Amino acid sequence: MQQPGLHGRHRDKNGEISRKHGNTLVSTLRKIYGPSFAPGAQPGEKLSEVLVEMDEPSLTKLVHDHVRGDLEGKIGIA
Repeated sequence: MQQPGLHGRHRDKNGEISRKHGNTLVSTLRKIYGPSFAPGAQPGEKLSEVLVEMDEPSLTKLVHDHVRGDLEGKIGIA
């Protein structure tokens, strides 16, 4: 059952990021954001697997680029 007023929209950007870029590997994101991105995550793990456990600085970078519309382009280049 959907919550009233949401009409299929995600409440947070994390859901959108996971849906759009969930298959992106941590190793790819570390090429973009540096080796300290998502500490503790293995390079072969997918973003969707580690998103809920990510540290605040890594998540902030990811959400910032997603909101600006830069994330997809950066992933494509990496």
